[in-house]
Amino acid sequence: MKRPSTTDSSGPPRHTERPSPWLRLLPGISPKRRGFVLAWWGFALTFGGMRLLTWLIHIDVAGVGDVQAGGLHIHHYVWGILLLAAVGAAGLAERSARARAWMGLAYGVGLALIVDEAALLISLEDVYWDTEGGVSIALAIAVIAVAGSVLAMTRGRRASRRDRGES
Repeated sequence: MKRPSTTDSSGPPRHTERPSPWLRLLPGISPKRRGFVLAWWGFALTFGGMRLLTWLIHIDVAGVGDVQAGGLHIHHYVWGILLLAAVGAAGLAERSARARAWMGLAYGVGLALIVDEAALLISLEDVYWDTEGGVSIALAIAVIAVAGSVLAMTRGRRASRRDRGES
């Protein structure tokens, strides 16, 4: 699909950037803050989703199972580490408002995948469903609460039309 082009008297047509889809979802939030809000939402929703998925695996729901490679279970913190590595690399190269929003979301998802298995990483044993596994839940709830509180208390000014990408 071709992007619309605009012309001005100084030269050939130039392409205009489409507005970010996050503008509709998060109106009035500045691009600098949007990545943090999306990271928070990504973390909270991914943590809840992973807890649900692992519970379904735990109770043996048909069609739901572990990810394995060569008979070895691959814990979801591995995917979180890979995702955070990709976000870090992208952050070195890309700084646009749209990229910051997507990187914020990916950062929250990756962090949740790791924090959800923090107890396993601390004890180096699979304690996900044991009493010690509660460390991961407590840590995730603390992250959600603290980050959400910081976002709420530092609400700041509404984004200007220029910050939102409007003309």
